[in-house]
Amino acid sequence: MTLVQQMLRSPRFPQYVRELEDILEAEKDRRRRFQDEVSEQQKAEFINGEVIVHSPVALEHDQVSTNLLVLAKTFATRHELGYVGHEKLLVSLTRNDYEPDVCFFGTAKSSKFRAGQMKFPAPDFVAEIISRSTEHIDRKVKFEDYAAHGVSEYWIIDPRKRTVELYVLAGDRYGSARKVKDGTIRSRAINGFVIPVRALFDAKENLRVLQGILNET
Repeated sequence: MTLVQQMLRSPRFPQYVRELEDILEAEKDRRRRFQDEVSEQQKAEFINGEVIVHSPVALEHDQVSTNLLVLAKTFATRHELGYVGHEKLLVSLTRNDYEPDVCFFGTAKSSKFRAGQMKFPAPDFVAEIISRSTEHIDRKVKFEDYAAHGVSEYWIIDPRKRTVELYVLAGDRYGSARKVKDGTIRSRAINGFVIPVRALFDAKENLRVLQGILNET
């Protein structure tokens, strides 16, 4: 029996509903303040009613994030597939606001973007680079939220272990992970985007793959 079903069977159900409405209204107020006050200098997210301010990232996190951004953005731009965003772009979902490390919007969504836009819908692809302080959020709350909002592909990248976990949406949930440490990875959301795993962690390999994308005929 689900929690909702248990509540429905209780004579206190109307009271529970009123309490939930009060909680959600207070949360909406906090979220509005967050959206008004968060600055371009902050790495901050609004998650389940709380403002989460992130600490500066480690070198390996920045390297992986930048390596993926450069390759994905160059490929998507060259083939006119859509828009690739990075870190400070605010993805605003039903309850939460996230700043994904790297995300991609196909042309169906990105063609509607306008100058000055500050909030964005659920992307088609998200990659999060995990750290000890954020791993639980990336693997739990974001994992569930991205799936619920139709993010068709989710990569979880571990810069210390040099691994990539690929999740593809099946219905409203992600299927089993495909975990890779070597060889190539192919994105389903970014059509035709295939890169060696090593290109995310090695600067020379990243440059080689970038040159290949730029030299495509």
